Amino acid sequence: MRVPISIFVSVSLFTAETTAADRIWQGLTLLFTLVPSVLVQLTLTFIHRDLSRDRPLILLLHILQLGPIVRCLEAFCIYGSVGRVEEPYVSITRKKQMPRQGQSEEVERQVGQAEGKLFTHRAAFARTSVIQAFLGSAPQLTLQLYICVLQRGVSIGRGTLMVISLLSIVYGALRCNILAIKIKYDDYEVDVRPMAYVCIFLWRSFEIATRVVVLVLFSSVLQLWVLPVVLLNFLVFFLYPWILFWLSHSPFPENIEKTLSRLGTTIVLCLLTFLYAGINMFCWSAVQVKLSDPDLINKSQNWYRMAVYYMLRFVENTSLLLLWYIFKTDFYNFIYAPLLVLQLLVAYTIGILFMLVFYQFCHPCRRLFSSSMSQGLWDCPALLCFKCNTSESPNRPQAKLYGTSDRASDTCDDMPNDTTYDVLNETAYDTGNDMDSGVNGNAGLSEPCNA
Repeated sequence: MRVPISIFVSVSLFTAETTAADRIWQGLTLLFTLVPSVLVQLTLTFIHRDLSRDRPLILLLHILQLGPIVRCLEAFCIYGSVGRVEEPYVSITRKKQMPRQGQSEEVERQVGQAEGKLFTHRAAFARTSVIQAFLGSAPQLTLQLYICVLQRGVSIGRGTLMVISLLSIVYGALRCNILAIKIKYDDYEVDVRPMAYVCIFLWRSFEIATRVVVLVLFSSVLQLWVLPVVLLNFLVFFLYPWILFWLSHSPFPENIEKTLSRLGTTIVLCLLTFLYAGINMFCWSAVQVKLSDPDLINKSQNWYRMAVYYMLRFVENTSLLLLWYIFKTDFYNFIYAPLLVLQLLVAYTIGILFMLVFYQFCHPCRRLFSSSMSQGLWDCPALLCFKCNTSESPNRPQAKLYGTSDRASDTCDDMPNDTTYDVLNETAYDTGNDMDSGVNGNAGLSEPCNA
């Protein structure tokens, strides 16, 4: 059984950022600390179903914002008790190994009661890390960097808080990537190599740091325009899953939690899309929300959507930097502005490069890809040209792009996860096993990969 290191890292970043923020700034600083903290407590309570059990002490500790610390201690106590007492209940899990020479073997493994509890703890902290990162640490880092720019200096306390916040964001983005892999390939035993962690860490570090600096520079010279830019970004990503859900004419999701009413389900879905918008404000969300899916997650690998996101984001960052360069005042005479603009654009490009390296060489499930990352991105211009041609003749049959398979082949258990692109409707359909993965209605709460 693995040591719950990921739980310890999540709690350490959570407590370090909260402690540092209390001594430095008031108002917005405390707001960006307390709001995600409350959401973290609610998430842990919801996943562990504490409201349905008589646990007044645990609920009190969550109200006092001490829930993550208690959960971390509980997880290590469970880990320390493994093997000392014989467990009365053992379940059997079946996972497929990564295919070798076209073959994929299924392996059975016994899971004890203690390991099942640790499974739940890891799943809970994986989600709280993402919440803390993008609803707390990302706004916090932006605010503190903005203050440093205005004051032309960085104090030790504020510098420490910014470093902790950046680490929290990158770690949350990394957990989001691992969570997406686990949800998509739930039928397989996934082993993430250290080099994959390094690629994700560098990819997210360059991407997020560049995005934050661009927003801070733009807001320092055009304070009145930064609010429309942020709101437009946020509303687009918040409403996008709802628009797709409305266009799909799917029934309202009812299987999130049996005890939730329709109003409660709506609130949970709004919070989910709120988090999704917060992630996409700063970086590409590896977990794509799809409200029409029973698991609320889009399991298809859509290279086209990812390519469009990064192209538009690069254009937006470039435009914001050019506006900053045009309207900057004498306040920035102490820096060489053209070199700073070039460095930021190069840094964002380096982040994209590490992303390509991860998907092309370090992704733990790249053997299941129907087409490689480079092939998928190479097909994007062809897709755009095809759409332009089909706009003149709407009656043309739908086309299948690279790496597709017939629906008749879905019965093959060892068939890799393929993706069929509906070019006319800009949607993607899975033709592999990943549509059947996960537990009914709860695949979104499955354990993230080995970390």
